[in-house]
Amino acid sequence: MKNFRLVLILLLTLAFTSCKNGKELDPNRPLTAEDKRKKNIEEGGGALGNLLKRGGTNYEFSTSNPMWRASLETLDFLPLTTVDYSGGIIITDWYSEDGNDESVKLTVRFLSNEIRSDSLKIIVHKKICDSKSNCQTLISDSNLIKNELRSTILRKAALLEKSDKEKD
Repeated sequence: MKNFRLVLILLLTLAFTSCKNGKELDPNRPLTAEDKRKKNIEEGGGALGNLLKRGGTNYEFSTSNPMWRASLETLDFLPLTTVDYSGGIIITDWYSEDGNDESVKLTVRFLSNEIRSDSLKIIVHKKICDSKSNCQTLISDSNLIKNELRSTILRKAALLEKSDKEKD
């Protein structure tokens, strides 16, 4: 019975002390919504405070990324179905020359913003249709298109980056 009381006292002590979140209430804390807003703005918190703060945030827009710009310039003759900068992907629509039974669809995935050959993953899909409109779609294993496209994008990206540095 003595052990039971000791365990009960320990459990109750633990239960009551664990309810405290460790934060002491500030006696000078603002109580009204308007006072809370003013304090947030003064301390740089909240949406307006974040807008007023300078520095600390690095925004990179698609127009400042030479790899992205070079890819769009290289693929500008193709109709695009998906262009997602935040997801780092460009997907073209099916494209074929006039009178050709073969179509291609390109997917360019950005693995890095650095201008390097391993920063891009390029997938070429081929669709081959016969005269009866039976089509077969497959991933092309031809490295010729991939390598030529990759080198064109990298060359343009390097030129764009050099041009951007000269402007600054």
